[in-house]
Amino acid sequence: MMIMIRAIIRPEKSDAVLAALMDAGFPAVTKYSVAGRGKQRGIKIGEVTYDEIPKTMLVSVVNAADRDFVIDTIMKTARTSSKGAFGDGKIFVSPVEDVYTISSGVRETAASAEGVPA
Repeated sequence: MMIMIRAIIRPEKSDAVLAALMDAGFPAVTKYSVAGRGKQRGIKIGEVTYDEIPKTMLVSVVNAADRDFVIDTIMKTARTSSKGAFGDGKIFVSPVEDVYTISSGVRETAASAEGVPA
């Protein structure tokens, strides 16, 4: 079975997270610049409230067996301190039913993807 991991992190942490994933053997990542807010509802600086904070979203599809390792790598690298801080981000995990390679037309089902690097 394969899973999709979406990590929304601070933009200044994206290069370090991408490097850590590459070093760990997970080079396939899609990177988006996004904006949003979490539970803290943005940031208030003086009289100005910033509703949407710039973030980076990283998306990767990996084998379910690698789930905990990849999540741990992202969390350790994206955290701003040993305890972390508000705004460090979130990680979302979803199942992936099928994967298609456009150039070859090859379809990987979740069952056939077992043991195959993503």
